[in-house]
Amino acid sequence: MTLRLGPISNCALHSSPTPSCARGFDHPSLTPEPTEPWLRDKLKPMVYGLFSATEREVILRTLVAGIVFLTPSNIVQVLTRETWLSTACELANIYLDSLGATPLREQSARVVGMSQDTTCYVSLAYFRDTDPFADYVVHEAAHVLHNCRRAAIGLVERRSCPNPLDIAFAKRETFAYACETYSQILSSAPGTAARQAALCRHEEHGLPPDERVDHDEYMAILRDAIRARNGWRRIRERCAR
Repeated sequence: MTLRLGPISNCALHSSPTPSCARGFDHPSLTPEPTEPWLRDKLKPMVYGLFSATEREVILRTLVAGIVFLTPSNIVQVLTRETWLSTACELANIYLDSLGATPLREQSARVVGMSQDTTCYVSLAYFRDTDPFADYVVHEAAHVLHNCRRAAIGLVERRSCPNPLDIAFAKRETFAYACETYSQILSSAPGTAARQAALCRHEEHGLPPDERVDHDEYMAILRDAIRARNGWRRIRERCAR
């Protein structure tokens, strides 16, 4: 049985601007201001590479509007508006971890964020990540592209595929990781030779620590993308059903 949101033990959500178990910790302002233009610039290459001119603006607007950074100014509102207790607890843990505070419950691994429908919740720890090939915002935005319904975000329905992208279920994580890494390589390495060198560094030091991703296939997809005129399209084709 799924529980709906109620009082969360160890954390007084309604009595103060931030949860009581987060008081006393620093709350650094890390998000760029204004946020929307920064997000548009970050997500625009992926959207323009994957979609036609008639659909790009709708997709980009949806993705940008769906990114929510968990900050001191919005965390209580986010938690109290959440329908499901399990989701609220997970979001509270993500926020507390970003402060170095004690989580509500122990976690097996640090989580930078989570997505739900077209909303992607992201920890401020995102801005402290030093992995040159990691970008949680792009990763989760890529998931939105195969999770949401075309009609729900204002696109024309297609009988063949109700989602913006038709990605094979078994390759959804591969698709998201490939988009994430390809985005970072494109933004940091101009030219094919530099991108190939960056991909070699990634292979040596930072392949996705996710058992759902076949590393050989993942690397083959990225090599193909780097050589292609439109690498985004090659990633989509290699991960399609």
